[in-house]
Amino acid sequence: MPTVLPGLKGWRVVIYTNDHRPPHVHMVGPTVHARFELLCDLGSVRLMSTIGFRISELRRVEAYLLRHLEQLCNDWNQIHGLP
Repeated sequence: MPTVLPGLKGWRVVIYTNDHRPPHVHMVGPTVHARFELLCDLGSVRLMSTIGFRISELRRVEAYLLRHLEQLCNDWNQIHGLP
């Protein structure tokens, strides 16, 4: 499970190597987890699921992921062997 970004507030941004489509990342912390779809063609992300995050924290996470979207899309493709 490669950590692809250092994360935010001690949370890590993870892409699992044997994960499924659609392209997505996991924001993981000791007591929280969220999964965001990477809408690379649209330049956006979409919350898929969450446990333990407050709404204000999810907004910060979303903004953080959007700032790094190009890198995350490239990382997803590289990890999953896509062009």
